[in-house]
Amino acid sequence: MAGPGLDFEIEIAELETRISTLQRQTERSEAAEGELRSLRTDLAKQLRDVYSSLDPWQTVQVARHKNRPYTKDYLNLAFDDFVELHGDKHFGDDRAMLAGFAKLDRFKVMVLGHQKGRTYKERAACHFGCAHPEGYRKAMVKMRLAEKYKLPLICFIDTPGAYPGIGAEERGQAQVIAESMFKMSQLKTPIICIVIGEGGSGGALGIGVGDRIAVMQHAYYSVISPEGCAGILWKSHEHAPKAAAALRFTSDHLKRLGVVDDVLDEPLGGAHRDHHQMATRLKTYLSKTLGELETKSVDQLLESRYDKFRRIGVFLEEAS
Repeated sequence: MAGPGLDFEIEIAELETRISTLQRQTERSEAAEGELRSLRTDLAKQLRDVYSSLDPWQTVQVARHKNRPYTKDYLNLAFDDFVELHGDKHFGDDRAMLAGFAKLDRFKVMVLGHQKGRTYKERAACHFGCAHPEGYRKAMVKMRLAEKYKLPLICFIDTPGAYPGIGAEERGQAQVIAESMFKMSQLKTPIICIVIGEGGSGGALGIGVGDRIAVMQHAYYSVISPEGCAGILWKSHEHAPKAAAALRFTSDHLKRLGVVDDVLDEPLGGAHRDHHQMATRLKTYLSKTLGELETKSVDQLLESRYDKFRRIGVFLEEAS
């Protein structure tokens, strides 16, 4: 069960409730077994129909689902021997940014990732996934450590944006994000970045410069949140669905525009319905991609990384 349904999942939620009720029966008649099989078939069809035609605003809702797996979930399911590292050696430790050593099959890696928290207490402690300057400074310290020990860097992006508070701005939020992007552009080790939920604004770009950029099927990657865009253009968050459609930030758009290299298919009904299956797919992708990147020299990595980001944003002009 995926937990509380979204507003476009009413029929799906009803089917899941009926299935759950039948499954709780300790003794089921042959007719009940037949009904259960029929309901499961109907549920699969309904999920396939709904999730194959999500509009951009519905994609945002899925990307923000409270049961969607976060960085820490993937660390538990896809990696071994994660050792968390704390602090930026300057101001403090930002819980919105996870960092540490881990193993992925035969690879020893450094992992960075935004963390939102599952309960309200955890979310408040993690600032709802919005990192402060110390979070990005922590990330840069670990990037240098990865480079020193020749460890591939894996970054999980899942944030509505960097923390917008006065304190964060006073401590150099914009400057530190720019420094982080510059550091990643020159880092002499393979980098894989994956948008696992929300990829909002500079908060996402701060750990988003890599040799391979991937996005999960029902995640989004955008220069601004739909609500922020609607507030600027239409002076009201009520126009967020319209802004979502205009921003072209879904996985299909991102792949077509060349912003991302790969799209990771999610389990039927979204990653929030099957954490284990999504983690398995993620692990397979990371192992395959690390194997491809390890064959390249440092000079090849840096040159192709530079060329990759120079190619983003190609457009055509017509004479007026």
